[in-house]
Amino acid sequence: MTTTAATLSQTVPALPARDVAAAVAFFRDRLGFDVLHYDGGFAIVQRDTAQLTLWEAGDQSWRGRDSMERPVRSGAESFIAGTASCRIAVEGIDDLYAELRAADVLHPVSADGPVDTDWGTREFSALDGDGNLLSFFQEQPR
Repeated sequence: MTTTAATLSQTVPALPARDVAAAVAFFRDRLGFDVLHYDGGFAIVQRDTAQLTLWEAGDQSWRGRDSMERPVRSGAESFIAGTASCRIAVEGIDDLYAELRAADVLHPVSADGPVDTDWGTREFSALDGDGNLLSFFQEQPR
């Protein structure tokens, strides 16, 4: 039997949003992303080579269920929006921090600026309109 070695490449995070149209506007207008695709419940946004997908988590049917034993049934329940996170590699972290600070999208833990970590990055965090966590990081010379 002959096998070929698989090679993994770029990842594309998918973030849940209660309202994809609002999320698209937020990523475009506040975070500087271009909209590559939008069809109502699904969108692809990109800034430079960083690409994200946005999917609608707008199912409200969980609110009327008698039992919460299995709260996730459709996988698109509205309470999922705002529970995701991703890390985005950056060049020019301090410039991006200044830009996103002016856009008023920073996570409260990043109010004082990017931090240098013990694992060799400089980073800060922001929140999208639904509360999904976006961590921006730059590798530092060791």
